[in-house]
Amino acid sequence: MTLPPAARPAAALPDSPLPSPWVLSAFWFGTAFLWLMLLTIYMPAHVVGFMGTAQKGTYLGLLGAIGAAIALVVPPLVGAHSDRTGRRLPYLRLGVGINVVGLAVMAAAVALLAGAAGFWVYVLGFVLVQFGNNYATAPYSALIPQLVPPEQRGRYSGAMGTLQALGQLLGAAAGVAIGSHYGVSLPFVLMAALLLGAAVITMRGAAEQAEALAPAAPGEVQPWRELFAYAPFKWVFITRVLFALGQYSVQPFLQFYAGDVLRQKDPVMSSSLLLACIVIASIISAVVGGRLSDRIGRKPVIYFAGTVMTVTALLLLVAPSFTFALLLAFCFGLGFGAFTSVDWALGADAMPSRSSYARDMGIWHVAFVAPQFVNLPMGALLDWGNRQGDNFGYVLVFGSAALFFLLGVVLVRNVPDVRKAR
Repeated sequence: MTLPPAARPAAALPDSPLPSPWVLSAFWFGTAFLWLMLLTIYMPAHVVGFMGTAQKGTYLGLLGAIGAAIALVVPPLVGAHSDRTGRRLPYLRLGVGINVVGLAVMAAAVALLAGAAGFWVYVLGFVLVQFGNNYATAPYSALIPQLVPPEQRGRYSGAMGTLQALGQLLGAAAGVAIGSHYGVSLPFVLMAALLLGAAVITMRGAAEQAEALAPAAPGEVQPWRELFAYAPFKWVFITRVLFALGQYSVQPFLQFYAGDVLRQKDPVMSSSLLLACIVIASIISAVVGGRLSDRIGRKPVIYFAGTVMTVTALLLLVAPSFTFALLLAFCFGLGFGAFTSVDWALGADAMPSRSSYARDMGIWHVAFVAPQFVNLPMGALLDWGNRQGDNFGYVLVFGSAALFFLLGVVLVRNVPDVRKAR
């Protein structure tokens, strides 16, 4: 599908300077802190506390599938509404408020309830967190492709990747520092505080540019089927789904891996250290990868990143010691950071119409959140495989992740270089 010139992504508003990439991406810092602490450190421990160990993978996978269902529906609908109004920040404001209420419900369930009853209240809180965060994210995601010209998107995407990595690093550090020794409320208070603080920085710093955006003109927005008929968007979406499937096949179960495979006495602390190694390495590669992609193209960076992630996912199965696993985690982080830094720029380049940025970014957002559905079958696969003995479930789960990464590397070559055509 060939787009007319008017449908191609616009540069930043001519009468208003670009906001700093660090200000524009600040909200991603708070979101990254939230999701790393919640999904990877505390949610697995809370599931075991509510439901025991026999079906821990299944119940954790259920939570992931519920989150994926919300992420599948909310971003495109909210994004489309945001395009019609031409506004972005009011959605961010309301979504963050709902997110914080959900965190309070989850904290209350952990502090006051137990067993199945406590678990389902916990699920309710998680639904609110997911709904609020996705409600905020779809309109917010449109700001980079809408305000930033293509030749600067690698730099902005690199800043976003760096802030995400720093948020994850701080989340991992907080997990190490807090552990399970300082009560159940402190992690939720920290998640809420950093999310709110980061949202305020973005809303204040980008208010002038965001509020100057015009709503989509009637009749300009393309049907969804046309979106997937546009080859750059279609292939970016497919490859992003594959990389996300690899990530979510392993990420929720990293704490279980630390305890069952690496035989660590404190899985919460050990998984936090593994995550810290991943994030420190990703910070190193994020800025470099984003800037490099502006010079040599997006795909070579993706090839490197995906290959590294594939190999290290397999090697983690045979790590002879926890120290060696930390080294592998660092190597995985180099690939993950490079991928994250380029991923957003690649997606922004592939947006087909300036009249529907938020809707289209909301649909693209589905590509890296909806694959959380894989948590449920992977959790069940983990439990089934482990019942066969010798931690066979982890072989199945980590092997599946490596396969998804590899397919993403192979298929990303089909993504056209749209920057050369503009």
